[in-house]
Amino acid sequence: MTNRGCRIILWRHGQTAWNLERRFQGSTDIELTDTGVSQARRAARLLASLKPDAIVASDLKRAAATASELAALTGLPVTHEQGLQETYAGEWQGLTHDEIIARFGDQYAAWKRGESVRRGGGELETEVADRAAPIVLRHAEKLPEDGTLVVVSHGGTIRTTIGRLLGLESYHWEGLGGLSNCCWSVLGQGARGWRLLEHNAGTLPEPVLGDDD
Repeated sequence: MTNRGCRIILWRHGQTAWNLERRFQGSTDIELTDTGVSQARRAARLLASLKPDAIVASDLKRAAATASELAALTGLPVTHEQGLQETYAGEWQGLTHDEIIARFGDQYAAWKRGESVRRGGGELETEVADRAAPIVLRHAEKLPEDGTLVVVSHGGTIRTTIGRLLGLESYHWEGLGGLSNCCWSVLGQGARGWRLLEHNAGTLPEPVLGDDD
């Protein structure tokens, strides 16, 4: 069991060109824009003040580069985990939001209704949670008492992981709004398990640009 009093900060990566184009990234390895790097540096200063004990990140470039900004300020190593990558979405990847609706309108509508859908022939959201949530818990279990873990990942993966750790049925995961670039959510431990303490924190409200909007 994870130490009582510990926190998990789930931090979404900075902006990419595909975010701006509303182009579905999924597991495609897209780099940060200059703005994305600036976002990561600003957020890293705020997160460093929370004195994290460990950093774990998706191995995709946009998440790894975001994590490196916090590592530079804290001196902590970053553990890269493939299982924290964004949802693999098959034929949807590389398409814009409008193109997805035009080509896969029924599939998109079913997903938004909360049905179990393999978007573009890719992963189910429950399968993303199956791979990501255990990684987060494994690293959380290594924390010192009242420790803080920073997990640098992707909007969809973070949402499914939060839903799983809160014990919500997958149908209700859509009720968790998306994360803006370089914003984060905080989970803490309560008497009955994990609780959502903050969501989409870190800045004044920004549009949610990406796969999970």
